[in-house]
Amino acid sequence: MRTQFSESQLRDPATARANEILRACVHCGFCTATCPTYQVLGDELDSPRGRIYLIKDMLENERVPDARTVRHIDRCLSCLACMTTCPSGVHYMHLVDHARDYIERRYARPWPERALRWMLARILPYPRRFRLALLGARIVRPFRRLVPDARLRAMLEMAPARIPPVSRNDDPQVFAAQGARRMRVALMTGCAQKALDTAINDATIRILTRLGCDVVVAEGAGCCGALAHHMGRARESHAGAARNIRAWTGEMDGAGLDAIVINTSGCGTTIKDYGYMFRNDPLAEDARRVSGMAMDVCELLARLDMPAGGDMQMRVAYHAACSLQHGQKITAAPKDLLKRAGFRVVEPAESHLCCGSAGTYNLLQPAISGQLQARKVGNLEARAPDVIAAGNIGCMMQIGSASRIPVVHTVELLDWATGGPVPPGLRETGRTGKAVPPQGSNA
Repeated sequence: MRTQFSESQLRDPATARANEILRACVHCGFCTATCPTYQVLGDELDSPRGRIYLIKDMLENERVPDARTVRHIDRCLSCLACMTTCPSGVHYMHLVDHARDYIERRYARPWPERALRWMLARILPYPRRFRLALLGARIVRPFRRLVPDARLRAMLEMAPARIPPVSRNDDPQVFAAQGARRMRVALMTGCAQKALDTAINDATIRILTRLGCDVVVAEGAGCCGALAHHMGRARESHAGAARNIRAWTGEMDGAGLDAIVINTSGCGTTIKDYGYMFRNDPLAEDARRVSGMAMDVCELLARLDMPAGGDMQMRVAYHAACSLQHGQKITAAPKDLLKRAGFRVVEPAESHLCCGSAGTYNLLQPAISGQLQARKVGNLEARAPDVIAAGNIGCMMQIGSASRIPVVHTVELLDWATGGPVPPGLRETGRTGKAVPPQGSNA
C-alpha cells in the first residue's frame, strides 16, 4: 500500500511503525475470509482491510477521528485471525493498537461511553474492586431486564452465579518443587481471573510443582495491562506492565528464573509484546528480557515432558482462544497435552473464529459479541463433548454463560489427569465420566 507520510510525521516512532505496516498491505483481501466481524456484518469497513484504509487516512491527515472511523475500529475484536491469514505479514495488532491510542487521545466520546470505559479500566484490573462489583451485579441481576443500556445488561448477564473465595495461593510466595528441582518459574496470577476462577492458578501451581518447578508469585506483579491497552489507554496499560517488568526482573536478577508462566492467553500475548511496547522506554532492555522469558503454561508443560495418563474416558471439545492460536501461534501443544493425559479431544467447526469475548469486547459491543457467542457455542455443542477446555478466562466466561456443557481451563484437566483433584467446574455438575485418575490422586 502506498503511503504519503511527511518526513516530520515519520520522526515519530509510532507513526514510522504504522507506515511500515501499512506499506506491507497489498489489498489482497485474504483477511476478510477469517475476520469475525466481517463474517457477521458483511461490511468492508468492518474487515481488517477496510479498517486499514480508515487508519491510513486518519493518521496521514492527522485528523480528529470521526464517529464513523471510531465505530469501525471499536468493532474490531483484536482477535488477530487476520494476521494468521495474511500472506504479506501485515502486523495488524501493532497498527490497530496505535489507532486506538490515537483515538483515545483525540476523540471526544459521548459521556456515557467515557464513563463506562473509565469504570471498566478502574474495576476489572483490580481483583478486590472486581470482586465487589461482581457481588453487586449478583444483587442487581434479577432486575437486569429493567436496565435500559444493553452494555450494562451484558455486564449483569456475564456475572457468575458463584464467586469463589479468595485463594491465598495468589499471594506473593514461593511454592517448592516436589522432588528434585528442574526449574524456577514465576507465575503470573492475573487480575480478573483471581476474582472469577481461583482454581486455575491453584491447578497450575500443583502441576508445575509436581513436575519439579519452584513456582514464584512475585511481589508487585499484577495486571498485565491488556484490558486498558486494547481500549487505547496507553498510559494506564504501560503503568501496569512496568510494575510487572520490575517485579519479574527483580526475580531474574535475584534467585533467577527459567520462565515466566502465564495461564491466561490474552495476558500472554500482551506480555510477549512488552519488548515492542517499551522499545523507546528506559525499561526497553528489561521489557525484552521479560518478553523473551514469557511462556504459556502449555508451552512449558510440553517442555517438561508431562507424564502420560490413562484413559480418562472423557470427550473434550478444545476451544482455541484467539490470543493463543493467532496471537502466540500456539496451536498443537494444548491438544497434544490433553491427548497425552488420556482425554479424547475433538475440535469444533470454525475453530479459527472468535467466541466474542475479546477482553472487554463482550461488554462494549454486546450485540456482535452475542452473535459470535451463539455461533461458537453451537459449534462446540455440536461435537457432544463432556467438557469444553480453553486456555483463557475471558473465553471460559463467554462460552460458559451460554452453554449447558461445563467449561474448564486446560491446565485443570491436565492437573486432574496427573494426580490433582477433579476440577470444580466438573465436580459441581457431576460430569466426571468414568475416569479413573492415577494412583495417589486426591480426586
